[in-house]
Amino acid sequence: MPSVVNEATDRIMEYVNSNEVNKADSSITSLAITLAGLYVFLSFMKGVFLFFTRQTIIIMSRLIEYDLKNEVYDKYQSLDMAFYKTHKTGDIMNRISEDVSKVRMYLGPAIMYSINLVVLFFFVVGFMLKINVELTLYALTPLPIMSFLVYKVSSTINKKSEEVQVSQSKLSSFVQEKLSGIRVLKAYNRSDYFVHDFENETYNYQLANLSLAKTNALFMPVIIFLIGLSTIITIYIGGMKAINGAIDVGDILQFVIYVNMLTWPFASVGWVTSMVQRAAASQKRLNEFLNEKSNVNNVPNPIEEIKGDIEFKNVRFVYPESGIEALSNVSFTIKEGTTVGITGKTGCGKSTIANLLCRLYDVTEGEILINGINIKQYKISALRSAFGVVPQEVFLFSDTVANNISFGLKEEKVPKDKIIKAAKDADIYDNIIGFEKGFETEIGEKGITLSGGQKQRLSIARAIIKTPEYMLFDDCLSAVDTKTEEKILHNLERIMQNKTAVLIGHRISTLMSAYKILLFENGKLLEEGTHNNLLKKKGAYFEIYQRQSVEKI
Repeated sequence: MPSVVNEATDRIMEYVNSNEVNKADSSITSLAITLAGLYVFLSFMKGVFLFFTRQTIIIMSRLIEYDLKNEVYDKYQSLDMAFYKTHKTGDIMNRISEDVSKVRMYLGPAIMYSINLVVLFFFVVGFMLKINVELTLYALTPLPIMSFLVYKVSSTINKKSEEVQVSQSKLSSFVQEKLSGIRVLKAYNRSDYFVHDFENETYNYQLANLSLAKTNALFMPVIIFLIGLSTIITIYIGGMKAINGAIDVGDILQFVIYVNMLTWPFASVGWVTSMVQRAAASQKRLNEFLNEKSNVNNVPNPIEEIKGDIEFKNVRFVYPESGIEALSNVSFTIKEGTTVGITGKTGCGKSTIANLLCRLYDVTEGEILINGINIKQYKISALRSAFGVVPQEVFLFSDTVANNISFGLKEEKVPKDKIIKAAKDADIYDNIIGFEKGFETEIGEKGITLSGGQKQRLSIARAIIKTPEYMLFDDCLSAVDTKTEEKILHNLERIMQNKTAVLIGHRISTLMSAYKILLFENGKLLEEGTHNNLLKKKGAYFEIYQRQSVEKI
């Protein structure tokens, strides 16, 4: 295109300098239309090629981003609980969002602008040198300076952008935590106090943003000033050479267009360099996660059919993230089709047993057997599907009541009567139909719209609807009254017929009807037997029963 402008200028100057300007009006008009049409055509073709370039590179980077996010998410799903205990949720979320996006920016815009710079530099500078070497050197002098200054400004912008992100993360975490604990906040009348804290957080966020805005304000002025400087140098030096007859006016205009063509590619050098640095840092952070190895893995050719007695054999377990010994030389057997109760003080290792049975962790020493086979030989997904688990800490999703109950089923469309039956067995049906939209009622985040007892019963319904081979209830009746507890236990006795069940709880009343009760203390099995046999021993279990009986009076 610059050559078209050069040609047009030279032709017009020829007509202007000739003595027959009036006779050449029609020729000038014809030339102008021809060159204008050619210029439009070339501009159109440039746009077409630019479109396909962006389509190829940008879409490719988006597809890579899609694959990378899925790879990271799949990796998250495969990691064991120890990983999540040692990494903050915010950091995990940041890597799958911000870090992946920065890598995408490198694979898309950074590569595209780098290719654009290299191609334009060789072609444009080649044409410029061909016209006049000295003018080329003068015209290009400000451009490397611009690249350096843009790099410095971009680096500062990146640092300040990270400060803004950190501040925003703190602000988001602050709001999320306070809204999650809104009941406690209001109960302790701390609203005004946290309003002041929120103002401080927003003020810090404001300062970070203002600092970033001031630095951003330098970006365009630097580019515009150096573009103008390069143009002025080109016109001045070129004008001097045109006067001396070294070049013509068309060459000067051609140089100005060439300089402007190189301006953004040179300006992008600093931006791209900064982008590459950020992408390298982000990829390093992603690789830290992608190279993480889970301690809980499938063996080659794992067994999928799971049924039989459960046996803990000299089991010792130390939490890898804290080094705390939760179980020490524990051995017991749970016969198939029986219900076993597990009780003890807080921190005695009850919930650890539940975690080990589902292979959320692997034992440190000893082994856990099902049907005489080490549970490490079973396929992890099959093992966990075989257990219907009601965890100690109930987690409900921001979804409908029906979808929360049917969460563990693989069916795309769960029959309504199946959901209703599970709700009735968990004694939550009457509460649900009392809601305005019944089973289609949307539960708030983490079930905040429900009471503690309602959340626990909904979690029980979610476990029993699976009709699993093994039932595992981890202190799941602590938030319900004794009358509701008796009703749920009565329903569970019917549901758990011919099924292996583990009831973990503090209340003796929850465990009395169990085939066998295990009492733990400080990670060790202290007493074992039926409710009546343990009472006859008049040991630690007897003391707990006596104390709880007095508390009921």
